[in-house]
Amino acid sequence: MSHHNDAGQPKPISGTMKILLVFDFDSTIINDNSDTWIVQCAPEKRLPIELRDSYQKGFWTEFMGRVFKYLGEEGVREDEMKRAVVSMPFTPGMLELLNFIRKDKDKFDCIIISDSNSVFIDWVLQAANIHDLFEKVFTNPASFNNNGHLTVENYHAHSCTRCPKNLCKKAVLVDFVDKQLQQGVNYTQIIYIGDGGNDFCPVTFLKSNDVVMPRKGYTLQKTLSRMSQNLDPVKSSIVVWASGIEIISYLQFLIKK
Repeated sequence: MSHHNDAGQPKPISGTMKILLVFDFDSTIINDNSDTWIVQCAPEKRLPIELRDSYQKGFWTEFMGRVFKYLGEEGVREDEMKRAVVSMPFTPGMLELLNFIRKDKDKFDCIIISDSNSVFIDWVLQAANIHDLFEKVFTNPASFNNNGHLTVENYHAHSCTRCPKNLCKKAVLVDFVDKQLQQGVNYTQIIYIGDGGNDFCPVTFLKSNDVVMPRKGYTLQKTLSRMSQNLDPVKSSIVVWASGIEIISYLQFLIKK
């Protein structure tokens, strides 16, 4: 019997049995919104009214750019901002969940898709020593300029009418899954863990084998339950959670199946 590899046969894809976990950041990994949390660094812990009123729907990143500029002009320095950001509490059970994933890392790939910014997310992940758990973090790029002011840019441009101008999470997810497939990584399942209105768009990409895990009582869960009363455009299963511990139970059930 000949042992030559028949060129017509596709080679089995390595790493086939991995599950992709997609995390939102604000009010999902951390139990607050980093962009509103940073306001405590402002004088009297609040923004001037004209700055607060300058926000336009869909243009949050531009608004935060103005907030960071204001903080910089008021003399708020990087170390002060960092202290504030790393003091944000994690969502209940989230560190336990991430430690659980660490023990079973051969079964999971993890990414973050967030409308926060790269500086804040990096600070939080590094401080808690969980940065190595994530294959990739997709978020608005930020850096400190020569004046010591934090500046933030839009993550990308996109054509989705449903999402804010700076970030369509679905476009990011589709692109990541495509690129991984080209590298020979084919996920058996995608599990999307999030809370917000901008987490709805990527959920519409999920297939029947996938799972959306909306946080209980938050916008994504309310949107999904409203949808299910009409015609449900969501193909995936929906598993609601209030604590990371519930997500652990669900993942245990999945990998034991």
